[in-house]
Amino acid sequence: MLPWNDRAGNLSVLKLIVFLGVLAPGAWIALQAATGTLGSKPITAAIHQSGDWAVRLLLLSLLVTPLRFIADWPKLILVRRMIGVAAAAYAFAHLLFYVIEQAYDLQKVASEIILRFYLTIGFVGVLGLIALAATSTDGMIRRLGGSAWNRLHLLSYPIAFIAIWHFFLQTRLDVSQPVLMLGFFVWLMGFRLMRRLGVAVAPLQLAALALISGVATALLEALWYATRTGVTASRVLAANLDIAFGLRPALWVAIAALALAAVALVRQKRGAPRGRRAAVAAE
Repeated sequence: MLPWNDRAGNLSVLKLIVFLGVLAPGAWIALQAATGTLGSKPITAAIHQSGDWAVRLLLLSLLVTPLRFIADWPKLILVRRMIGVAAAAYAFAHLLFYVIEQAYDLQKVASEIILRFYLTIGFVGVLGLIALAATSTDGMIRRLGGSAWNRLHLLSYPIAFIAIWHFFLQTRLDVSQPVLMLGFFVWLMGFRLMRRLGVAVAPLQLAALALISGVATALLEALWYATRTGVTASRVLAANLDIAFGLRPALWVAIAALALAAVALVRQKRGAPRGRRAAVAAE
């Protein structure tokens, strides 16, 4: 079956768009390499870009289920596997580029992974993503059974945390991107907690989660800078309110999460989902 077809073998516009979307970062890296625009250290740049996209796509795959409920868009589940496998592919490319940078010296690569903590957890994250991708096929789902498969794939959450932690540790100066990814992860975990506690997925509750996630992101950023660089937390928190040099990650997290609350509001105005979807959304 072609990746852009649905289970009936027909073209799915949604799957085609997502397929082209997950290929785009890799194509962009390849184009930069071909045109010599990856910078003075092209392999290092490829390492960073592939790793960044692995984290982004992993979080995007985790967003699929919340967005299905918020937007009442059941067909979105069709692209979750594709996005998750793409995240694993970029993570593997991230590791492969590192091997290339080390001149294919596998002994050195192994020793660096063992001796450097940020490489150790990064390697664990790559292995975890590869394992999840390998068990994402219909055949593996049948072999493992639905319950066991679901429990296994819950590991995507700790793997995402490990990936973000690795992102933080390998970033030397500006941690805006890792902070942004952490903020989105906080929202995802908050949404999961809402569902576990039976909190309604409604506009007001989602707006509250947006504000909580934004504040938590700002506090975590301040804590990071305070512990790693000695910059006082108050200065970092103040910077989140100063938009003269652009929006800080905490504000981006809050804005994105409020946009999801707005989607829920629009859906509510158009009428609650009916039938089986209504029962699922109310769980």
